[in-house]
Amino acid sequence: MNKKTAAVGKEPAKMSVFERYLSVWVGLCILVGVVLGHFLPGPVQALGEMKIAEVNLPVAVLIWLMIIPMLLKVDFGALHKVREHWRGIGVTVLVNWAVKPFSMALLGWFFIRGVFAEYLPADQIDSYIAGLIILAAAPCTAMVFVWSNLCDGEPNFTLSQVALNDTIMVFAFAPIVGLLLGLSSIVVPWDTLLLSVLLYIVVPVVISQIWRRSLLARGALALQSVLQSLQPVSLVALLATLVLLFAFQGEQIVSQPMIIVLLAVPITIQVYFNSGLAYLLNRKFGVAHCVAGPSALIGASNFFELAVAAAISLFGFESGAALATVVGVLIEVPVMLSVVRIVNSSKGWYEKALPGRSAS
Repeated sequence: MNKKTAAVGKEPAKMSVFERYLSVWVGLCILVGVVLGHFLPGPVQALGEMKIAEVNLPVAVLIWLMIIPMLLKVDFGALHKVREHWRGIGVTVLVNWAVKPFSMALLGWFFIRGVFAEYLPADQIDSYIAGLIILAAAPCTAMVFVWSNLCDGEPNFTLSQVALNDTIMVFAFAPIVGLLLGLSSIVVPWDTLLLSVLLYIVVPVVISQIWRRSLLARGALALQSVLQSLQPVSLVALLATLVLLFAFQGEQIVSQPMIIVLLAVPITIQVYFNSGLAYLLNRKFGVAHCVAGPSALIGASNFFELAVAAAISLFGFESGAALATVVGVLIEVPVMLSVVRIVNSSKGWYEKALPGRSAS
């Protein structure tokens, strides 16, 4: 068994055909959702009204089906390995929590309230900005393992970084979202925000870790088998959520299709900015390329499943916030694959700065 396999207790993460063409499936969801919303408005509205304490029950079930399988991959026991790669960990934490949410807010203010304002529905501008902030406020959990494998990343670093980020997320997601929404002059529904954190972060983390421990008690192969079985469930739940969302958003998208393109601009810029910043900081601090690669990718990617759930809970299916988070899903894979290519192709340039320096 090689080092990477031993470190994670399973085969290295690979990108399935389904994941590679995620943007295609999201595009099909847009089409299906628009058609359903137009021809079956009654059933769609009935699903939207199935709520308890402002929580939509169908969406809550779908979100759990999305998030729990992803959190099942996270080994919080890897937190003790943080010291092994403290420079890379420090850079990623800085970018994820002190730069990315704030840079996205600035990009949202600049583009959505400024450059693109006249091309967007005036009553949704604040909601679009809110969606962008929510999207950037939590770093990716599941796809990180795929990105790390594609750039030959150090598996112990990736495991410990994801565990640390998810721990921070439990405490930092709500305050950061609340702060940036407040600075954006957007009313913060704190009760709904805290309920979203409880439902879509805390409860799934607890369930997934109890389940993970019970599976590992039967051996690593038991965990791997369940993860493989659940992966399609997670993706189907994501796509079903998007179909519902676009069933509500359909008329607006049909009338103004350029909205998606305009929202994609700040999201794309923030991915390249934050991945580039993390990559350059790691190079400056003499961090090995096998750590700098996943650090850059973790620094740039988003936990879009959580973002979609939070946006729907806070602002509703028909909101610009929900639409903005979905645009993040739409462009996630192609943009992140381009970052992987940049990281891999620049390895020679990166390592010219490393001779004689620490690789941790």
